[in-house]
Amino acid sequence: MSIRASLSEALQELGHAVTPAATGMDGLNRVVSLRPDVLVLDIGLPDLDGREVLRMVRAVSRVPIVVATALGAENEIVQVLDAGADDYVVKPFGAGQLDARIRAVLRRGGAHAAPEAVVVGGLRLEPASRTAVLDGEELDLNRREFDVLHYLASRPGQVVSKQELLAEVWQLPYGGADKTVDVHLSWLRRKLGETAKDPRYLHTVRGVGVRLDGPGARGSA
Repeated sequence: MSIRASLSEALQELGHAVTPAATGMDGLNRVVSLRPDVLVLDIGLPDLDGREVLRMVRAVSRVPIVVATALGAENEIVQVLDAGADDYVVKPFGAGQLDARIRAVLRRGGAHAAPEAVVVGGLRLEPASRTAVLDGEELDLNRREFDVLHYLASRPGQVVSKQELLAEVWQLPYGGADKTVDVHLSWLRRKLGETAKDPRYLHTVRGVGVRLDGPGARGSA
């Protein structure tokens, strides 16, 4: 039995309705025609590079995507997240871990959005439309970047640990994915026009976490 078949069978036993696809193009066609709740995408495909399939899916669908990758290096993780993945799992992995990742992305689904706008300094976030405006200019944020920024902006001046972000934004209350948080904070700093050494909104508190403050609220720690 192939790995794809054995994982499909195990996930079905865990309560998921699974429609496997043997190639990237087959998977893309099924996303368009079946509109699944979540897509598990292997990077190693027989016809196309999985990262290219990821970009193609993102061009036509907002389906949550969990990427299966053989490489756990930071550059690989950055590539799949930057291409639009919601989460990733590093091979080898079992059906139980994959099930947990699937349930996590299904639980999220915009659950962190609140009806009221959040304003901190010149930053304004509108959860209903999932837009963020900084000093009158709309920021180009992906879904996860918005969720992280909204979570921090809803707690201005409060230090939030990486573990709290993993638990509340990613809904992954276990270790091993700190790099994911670091990558998203780095992207947010770039889009906010700041750096870790010269912060305006996102202030690193060494050994504790990160806090979001309006410019001039207080110095970084």
